[in-house]
Amino acid sequence: MTPDDIIQSSDFTVVLFSFGFKHGAPEADLVWDVRFLPNPYWVTELKDRSGLEGDVAAYVLENDVAGEFLDLLEPLLKFLCEQHAKGKRPELRLAVGCTGGRHRSVAVVEYLRKLLDRSAYKLNVFHRDIEKK
Repeated sequence: MTPDDIIQSSDFTVVLFSFGFKHGAPEADLVWDVRFLPNPYWVTELKDRSGLEGDVAAYVLENDVAGEFLDLLEPLLKFLCEQHAKGKRPELRLAVGCTGGRHRSVAVVEYLRKLLDRSAYKLNVFHRDIEKK
């Protein structure tokens, strides 16, 4: 996706956040479940870290399954943002969830943040459960 692929709308906000399913369902327009991605929780040296760290994110994202997922998600995200912005909605709330909200969902949200940073949409990104055990 290039910057020109996303409709430019400074009045529209994309709220993008990670969460853990074990901490409760979020309030969001769309929820993506990424529990199918490799889980750093089961790797001793990654378990107590987060998806904000490069090697943890690489463990989650640098594999064939994650690559295919992101290749499919990018055009869908572009389409959804365009359509919601055209509909004069003030915001679109997108939640990405994994089991605990520390590893996989965080890595995916940070990947999507970089993608959406190239747009003119206002962007509000947070990690709801990153500090929870």
